[in-house]
Order: sequence, then C-alpha cells, then structure tokens
Amino acid sequence: MTPKKIKTVDVEKSDYKVFLNKAKDFYDIMMTARKMDNWTATGLNACHCAISCCDAMLTFHSGIRSVSDNHMEATELIQRLPSKIEAGESSTYRRIVAKKNLIAYENRDFRQPEAIDIAKLAERFYEWAISNLPPL
Repeated sequence: MTPKKIKTVDVEKSDYKVFLNKAKDFYDIMMTARKMDNWTATGLNACHCAISCCDAMLTFHSGIRSVSDNHMEATELIQRLPSKIEAGESSTYRRIVAKKNLIAYENRDFRQPEAIDIAKLAERFYEWAISNLPPL
C-alpha cells in the first residue's frame, strides 16, 4: 500500500537544533507550570514540546518536517523513521497531540490528573528525542 501523502517541506538537517531548542523551552515551561499547579499551561506546553521534538527528529533523520494543519499526521512520519529509533514512540506522540484541542478549545478545565499524565508522556517523548539527536 502506498503511504498517505503528508504535506512536508525539505529542511536542512542541521536545523534540528532550532526545533530542539524550542522543545527545551516548552519542556522547561511545562515543568514550571506543573510545579505551580497551572494545569492548562502544563498541558499546552506538553503538546508544543512534543510537536517541536517531532520536528527536530524528522529534520535531523529525514531532512523534512510536516507542514500539515493536522499535527496528528506527523505520527505517520515518525513511524517512517528507522525502527530502532522509532521504537513505538509514535503512539506516545499521538496520545499527547490528541489532547491539544481539548486543552485549548473545549469549554471545560484541564484537570490535574490529565495534566500530570500528559506531562509524563511529554517527558518520555522529550527524553526519547534528545537521546536520538546530537547534543546541542
């Protein structure tokens, strides 16, 4: 079966550093927000951290990044990474990004248990990314 066509752009592999720096910023703010019991900020920064990690990984390993309006489509691009790198982390990315609209747009609060769960997932995804990229 032919893989689904996902909108991407070619990027210089060295640009992974820009996305990894963004991921680190989002990660740091996520952790600070969690300590301050700011659950919405924890959740949104977890989502943005994961998206930036995804961009860093795809940039470095494939020389592309997704420009789709649907962040979920990048899951398939992660799955195209060599299996020794991907190792199931596409499902972690999917679980994080699936919460983005709920956190940002639904008319209910994002609660502590949800924020703690997504922060743990984002921490796992961030650690996976930095362990599979050259240091900054």
